[in-house]
Amino acid sequence: MKKLLKEFKEFAMRGNVIDMAVGVIIGAAFGKVVTAVIDIFLTPILEALPKLENGGTGFAGSILTFVAVLVEFILTALVLFLILKAVNKAMSLKKKEEAPAPAAPAPTCPYCKEEIKEGATRCPHCAGDIKLYQP
Repeated sequence: MKKLLKEFKEFAMRGNVIDMAVGVIIGAAFGKVVTAVIDIFLTPILEALPKLENGGTGFAGSILTFVAVLVEFILTALVLFLILKAVNKAMSLKKKEEAPAPAAPAPTCPYCKEEIKEGATRCPHCAGDIKLYQP
């Protein structure tokens, strides 16, 4: 049982799980913001349109609800896309900064100009003595 709890603790404390939990919490909070924007700004505009039936219930009320949910989904998806795009760009910039410097060109034999292994004392192609000409 202790081993199972230890494994679960390692799993839960991994960076990916914590990042996902933060993302879910932020997503839920952002969903509330979008819902508030829809309720405050879009719904009054849609309700001001002429009613198709008694008091906007029935088919017209369903259309208003559907349009509000559709706009909420599109706004949420758009903002999350923009946030993820910015995060991915920041991560790619970080990766570029961490990229290792390109390796130095392989040494060449001063006699035959063939590539040789680092630290070699004789050229495998022409058998020339290399240690005399290395910097």
